[in-house]
Amino acid sequence: MNLLLRSYWRSSCSWRVRIGLGLKGLAYEYRAVNLLSGDQDRPDHRARSPFGHVPVLEIEEGGRTLVLIESVAILEYLDERFRDPPFLPSDLEGRARVRALAEHVNSAIQPMQNTSCRKFLETRQHGLGLDFARHWNQLGLAALETALQDGKAGRFCHGDAPGLADLYLVPQLNAARRLEVDLAPYPTLLRIEEACSALPAFQAAHASRQPDAPPEARAS
Repeated sequence: MNLLLRSYWRSSCSWRVRIGLGLKGLAYEYRAVNLLSGDQDRPDHRARSPFGHVPVLEIEEGGRTLVLIESVAILEYLDERFRDPPFLPSDLEGRARVRALAEHVNSAIQPMQNTSCRKFLETRQHGLGLDFARHWNQLGLAALETALQDGKAGRFCHGDAPGLADLYLVPQLNAARRLEVDLAPYPTLLRIEEACSALPAFQAAHASRQPDAPPEARAS
């Protein structure tokens, strides 16, 4: 089996999948899709991902190639295909909680900051795209901080093992920093991020360690 990940170094959606692949111990080839230069709009990429999104995970196995798109679907596939370690808890309520935390980032925060959304708003009013992205990051992260006060978080978002919600949280905090969002009001999120950052899978997936990261952004 050969895995090929089409990714952009700073894309939070791609970042989630890189962490997931690392936690599952799956080696893959990295193929950069430069979102700033418009690679996502090339016909060959649109043939794989009709919306022009990253990541795209291609799995070559048994003489055929499976093309998976959208980080949610990719991570669900990986978790069902490669069971250990699991991204979701073993109990029904725990799985619902973790999915809700992940979806909070996926639907209530990340879409508000993506490049296409900000570009559209900038055509309406200069600076509106950045203000819009910051606003939804602040509201979303505050709500996530509150959600994690239910007594079910441990070292990580759910208990003491990394899972699906952590895969969404860590890249989102990086995006918030790029938007110059003050993260001091979210001590639980920062504590969990610190625990994640100690793990090799999270370290290897970091944007600064990707081959298409510009020299000024690369980890020393």
